[in-house]
Amino acid sequence: MPDPEADAHRLRVLRSMSPEARLLQAFELSELTRQLFEHGLRRRFGHLGETEFRAMLRARLDLCHNRNY
Repeated sequence: MPDPEADAHRLRVLRSMSPEARLLQAFELSELTRQLFEHGLRRRFGHLGETEFRAMLRARLDLCHNRNY
């Protein structure tokens, strides 16, 4: 269950950051998400060779991109 105090604190921290710092944090979170996604796939498809795994990873990442742009 969300904690309203924690949410309010998180918003205060974000609002106190410069635009550049917020953008850097967004990039870091995006990279962390990609790494977690890759780790989960490696656990699930550990039997694949590196070439096969990379091809599958690229194909799945392509499905994640917003096609509205």
